[in-house]
Amino acid sequence: MTSTSLDISKISKRYGDFVALASSDLNVPQGEFLTLLGPSGSGKTTLLSLIAGLIQPDEGVVSIGDVDVTYSPPYERDIGMVFQNYALFPHMTVEENVAFPLRMRRLSPAETKRRVSEALEMVRLPHVAKRTPRELSGGQQQRIALARCMVYRPAIILMDEPLGALDKKLRDQMQLEIKRIHRELGTTIVYVTHDQEEAMTMSDRICLMNAGRIEQLGTPHELYFRPRTLFVADFLGESNLLPARVTGLRPDLLDVSLVAGDLPAQAMSNGSRFAEGERVKVMVRPQNLSVGSASAGGKLTGRVSEVMVSGSLTKLYIEPLAPDTPPLVAAYPTRPSADHHAIGETVSVDWHASDAVVIAEGGV
Repeated sequence: MTSTSLDISKISKRYGDFVALASSDLNVPQGEFLTLLGPSGSGKTTLLSLIAGLIQPDEGVVSIGDVDVTYSPPYERDIGMVFQNYALFPHMTVEENVAFPLRMRRLSPAETKRRVSEALEMVRLPHVAKRTPRELSGGQQQRIALARCMVYRPAIILMDEPLGALDKKLRDQMQLEIKRIHRELGTTIVYVTHDQEEAMTMSDRICLMNAGRIEQLGTPHELYFRPRTLFVADFLGESNLLPARVTGLRPDLLDVSLVAGDLPAQAMSNGSRFAEGERVKVMVRPQNLSVGSASAGGKLTGRVSEVMVSGSLTKLYIEPLAPDTPPLVAAYPTRPSADHHAIGETVSVDWHASDAVVIAEGGV
């Protein structure tokens, strides 16, 4: 299957006064798995629809490879689409469903049969070829929809929340299947979801969108551990955000003073520029907080307000003793040998400088 790059330049879309997508640039290298992630109304479906040619932009250019397809209809874009509702023909067998795109392209019966067989092998369902969609489970139907999309070898595959109708166990299985298929085919995939865990698990890069704009584009690791805005820090997983001000500038590591008690600390820069004296937030993920006895001498002390054990993970909710400091949450694996903290216990809280990141208070 041929894979190609996708280039989007200054693309935008309005509906009257409503900005569905502000002017945006995006480049997807060949073979990449890119996820468009964001809450409802963030612009991710609008961007996918512009790539697919389902709507036309007000401004900007969409190119697939070296071809400008900005105003080309969907059938001229060499793309495949997989939807949440599968969109299989109920009166056709699985084999006929997968063969349909090839027959529309007038491939020979022999070539059609060969490609259908390859596609069904790829999704590990050759044994259901003679069944109809109603005889398949939800996960099987989604895999057949993927096979039908792959069979004509599009340059780019677009997926619009394809696992949204499945239960958690099936979603987890399908995530692995889609990643395996992507790895074997090496094609370019643009995937839309509002599920953070799904995006973190599957993506080479994530394009996190908010209010019709690209908030941050990067690897899952970059967005999770080096968020550039408060929205990114808050949207992806849990985070502790402590008010602070910058007291010293270094290339990557910043000296900060926590507002609570004017406590000195250090934290990593997220790539943004900061000024000495600037008010900022210091973000530390729950799993990077170290909780010990009150005498351990951490950066902060607090009182345990709640303990929650959710299977493999234990969470401690801590009310800092310093004024004007937000509640903290710490997380660690549940195990018999772990220290146990009781509600009401006073504890110390600490973290490594490399596990903390400075974010502008305004979020930009």
